Amino acid sequence: MTVTVQVLVPPLQLATGATTQYTVPSGTRTIIDKASVTNTDSVNRSFSVNLVTAVDSPGNQNLIIDDRVVVPGETYLCPELIGQAMTPGSYISTTASAATALTLRITGREVT
Repeated sequence: MTVTVQVLVPPLQLATGATTQYTVPSGTRTIIDKASVTNTDSVNRSFSVNLVTAVDSPGNQNLIIDDRVVVPGETYLCPELIGQAMTPGSYISTTASAATALTLRITGREVT
């Protein structure tokens, strides 16, 4: 078994539509170690995160963070995601209340 520390989602600004940010590679399991969302705008913005299995699509059944408000200048550390384990083909999907206002970064471990 090999464990590799990875930047799963390099810093990027969230889009308003459901967007796949990371997909677990075949033959790999992933554990999320840290996730942060920073509001770079001058007004409150919100975001949601789904952890979706390979055979599913984003919906209430896999919603982990629901419309979390981040105030201007705040960095939210997403404790709901820490320690979450993901299986091959599963993925992280995000939505935001405004494009180019919230910056996401996620790190974790890939186990092969």
